[in-house]
Amino acid sequence: MNEKKLIILGIRGIPAAHGGFETFAERLAPWMRDKGWDVTVYCQGSDTGARKEDSWEGIRRIHIPVRLDGAVGTIEFDVRSTADALRQPGTILTLGYNTGFLSSWVRMRGRTNYINMDGLEWKRAKYSRAAKTYLWINERLAARAGTRLVADHPTIAEHLATRADSGKIDMIPYGSAAIASADPAPLHAMGLEPRRFLTLIAPWPEPENSILEIVSAFSRRPRGVKLVVLGKYEKGHAYQAKVLATGGPEVMFPGAIYDTPTVHALRFHSLAYMHGHQVGGTNPSLVEALGAGNPVIAHDNPFNRWVAGEAGRYFANEDECADRIDALLADDKVRQEMSAAARARWEQEFTWPKVLGDYERLIEQLPVAGGTAPR
Repeated sequence: MNEKKLIILGIRGIPAAHGGFETFAERLAPWMRDKGWDVTVYCQGSDTGARKEDSWEGIRRIHIPVRLDGAVGTIEFDVRSTADALRQPGTILTLGYNTGFLSSWVRMRGRTNYINMDGLEWKRAKYSRAAKTYLWINERLAARAGTRLVADHPTIAEHLATRADSGKIDMIPYGSAAIASADPAPLHAMGLEPRRFLTLIAPWPEPENSILEIVSAFSRRPRGVKLVVLGKYEKGHAYQAKVLATGGPEVMFPGAIYDTPTVHALRFHSLAYMHGHQVGGTNPSLVEALGAGNPVIAHDNPFNRWVAGEAGRYFANEDECADRIDALLADDKVRQEMSAAARARWEQEFTWPKVLGDYERLIEQLPVAGGTAPR
């Protein structure tokens, strides 16, 4: 009987259709399968209206039906999937702490539970005071109850050390695949030419992502290139409407695009990547930009500086953002140097084999290379 059993909780399911954690789980599950593990992934929702099991790529999936919608439905799913998982043998990997209160239950049952603690969710401006309080409490509960905690950024590891013994914290960032080539045909369909545009990707446009500042800075003067802003923008949403109104004639809003060949073409053929995220750890979109060799113009904070390093130029406000755009567009040599630095930084820290290998060592109870936070 195979005793190497891994249960993944905290995501909506695989294959990925929603976000970074799902994409990560879609990579980790087959990796662990190939290392001899029986892997189970819990998936939110069931087309039969009842608990259902099936297999995807040799991965056992357990579909849990939910009756409620939105955030409350996600909590319902987490509660029901955790209860089900406690009846299954295996090591548990929980992605996220939004229902950290459940980790205390898992600990009381004597189960091993590794928790990826995500970012500083309770700091995000988009949440109400009640939601921030809920997340703040759950972060503390998860930090206390988890067998080991995974931080995806050194700054997150430092923060978690104020919540738990630093000896049980490992730093493992998010990963991505390299984009070494891409068919430009999707660009032509959008009226774009290779190396004649910059990209900004933020599926959920929020003030803390500095989108308004970036769009305003870019629109100050004619650039001779486009700024392609991916994400869902609606005129009925006050902030999004302001971004739309601020965008000049060279700014494009094609909507939220998830088609992989199109996204790869936008990344690979982009002059540079604009990244305004102010809160979080290792951002998946920024990592993917490095894997495509994109020079980066990013908001100046410890999260972005550690990820992008020499591949980035950083801004604290709209004026500085405009200056960074001016300088980047004016110097082809600098862009080439930044592109080389992006690929080197990605190769150093963010390849899937490195990231997944570190998770494998963690789950196998082996030291993670360079990953343990200082005591």
